[in-house]
Amino acid sequence: MARPKTITDERLLDATAVLVGRKGPGFTLAEVAAEAGVSVGTIAQRFGSKSGLLQEVSRTATRIAVARMRAAATAAVDPADGLRAALLTLFGELADPEVAANSLAQLGVDLVDPSLRALLVEHFTAVEDELRDLVRAAALPGAPDPALAARVLAGLVNGISMDWSIRPRGAFADRIAEDVDSVLGMWRKA
Repeated sequence: MARPKTITDERLLDATAVLVGRKGPGFTLAEVAAEAGVSVGTIAQRFGSKSGLLQEVSRTATRIAVARMRAAATAAVDPADGLRAALLTLFGELADPEVAANSLAQLGVDLVDPSLRALLVEHFTAVEDELRDLVRAAALPGAPDPALAARVLAGLVNGISMDWSIRPRGAFADRIAEDVDSVLGMWRKA
C-alpha cells in the first residue's frame, strides 16, 4: 500500500514562490526543500526537476490570477468597477521592490526556456480572455473593441509591474491604481 501524501503540492509551490521572490532564478531545489521542510527527493519525485517545478508554479499562478480577477470583478456592483478591481488584483499583494525585481529576473529565465515560455503564452492568453469578457460586460463607451481593450489593459498592468520592479517609487498599489484609473477614466467619459 502506498504511503499517504502528507506534504501537499501547494506547500512545495508556495515555498518555490517564496524563494523566487527572495532569490530570483538562482534558487535551488535544496533551498525549496529546506523552505518546505521536506527532502529534495520529495520535490524530485513530484516534479522531476527544477523546470518541472517551475512549470507547475506557472500553471498554478495562471489559475490563481484568473480566479482572483473573477472574484474581484464579481464582488463589485458595477461591471466597470469590476473590471478595475480585476486589474488591481492581477499582481496580488506585490509590495516589495526586491521581490518584484527577483520575479522579473525569473521571467527572463522563463522566456528562454521553451516549456516555460509556452506556459507564459497560456498565462497571458488566459488573462486577456478574462479581461476581454470583463471589458465587454463593462460596456465603457470610449473603449476600443473588447479584444484590443483587453490587450491594452494587460500590457498596461504588465508594464506597470515591470517599471515598478525597476524603478520602485511609491507603493505599487497606488501606482497601478493611478495608471489604471487614468485609462479607464478616459474610456468611461467618451
